[in-house]
Amino acid sequence: MHEAYFFVWSFERVENSGGIQASLAGRYATALFGLARDEKQIDAVTRSLDTLEKAASESPDLRALAGSPLISRANAGKAIRALTPTLGLDPITGRFLGVLADNGRLRELKAIIKTFRQLAANYRGETTAEVTSAFPLDDEQVLKLKASLKSRLGRDVAIDAKVDPEILGGIIVRHGSQMIDASIRTKLNTLALAMKG
Repeated sequence: MHEAYFFVWSFERVENSGGIQASLAGRYATALFGLARDEKQIDAVTRSLDTLEKAASESPDLRALAGSPLISRANAGKAIRALTPTLGLDPITGRFLGVLADNGRLRELKAIIKTFRQLAANYRGETTAEVTSAFPLDDEQVLKLKASLKSRLGRDVAIDAKVDPEILGGIIVRHGSQMIDASIRTKLNTLALAMKG
């Protein structure tokens, strides 16, 4: 119960960041970001959220825990608290996940992680680009992509990477209202249209 009050209190302390607080996920992400900033743990929380997101993508059980309305809040809370040390999550993220479970809001986790990344990037003076690839990008590819986007946009870029096998190959980069679609799926569709002529 104490943790829930701790996070509610932090909602009131964090300024409205460009309308992010309009959504439920935005309010939770803003509260988490405020705590991480105040405790100088933004990087640790970011790493924990990356770990959690990767674990969720690889574990159907974790996805079910986060998304199933059939799992009670109490059971979800117990499972999350047991999982936190196993994944090596930092204490702020661990407490935050417990609050999400207790409040029945684990299904908001994906949106919370995305919004937290945006807040952290803004705080660091970066902009965020959403990158979709058919296969996971390795560290070297991410570094090259960041350098290319920095030269194009004139500032550091944080990458929000997603994997979608349906694009077949290549990448799709979204930054604000701009999109660069270099996917094989789009190239094949364009070729098919051209051949219909």
